[in-house]
Amino acid sequence: MEITTEICELLILAMNTVAVLVLICGVVKATFKFVKNEVSHADKASVLRTIKNDLGAYVLFSLEILIAADIVESIIKPTFEDIGKLAALVVIRTVISYFLGKEIDQEIENK
Repeated sequence: MEITTEICELLILAMNTVAVLVLICGVVKATFKFVKNEVSHADKASVLRTIKNDLGAYVLFSLEILIAADIVESIIKPTFEDIGKLAALVVIRTVISYFLGKEIDQEIENK
């Protein structure tokens, strides 16, 4: 059982690392697009909306990975304190994910 717990903890660490890498990748990509847009003389408002939607998708994906990591962590450490923290984190992240997803969908529909 101890080996399973260690494997799960490594999995949680890996998932958290992937979530951070996804977020960093999205920020770097959005920053490059933003700088390129500022240097060019393109339609800035439309490009900024696209950049915002792309970054939002990365943030949303990162949040989903973090929620999965939290669920795995609560399974291997099922104390009431951990479950309470997990519930609060999942609620906060789910609300953020929901509204961010709705905003991205609205932007896509408005195009």
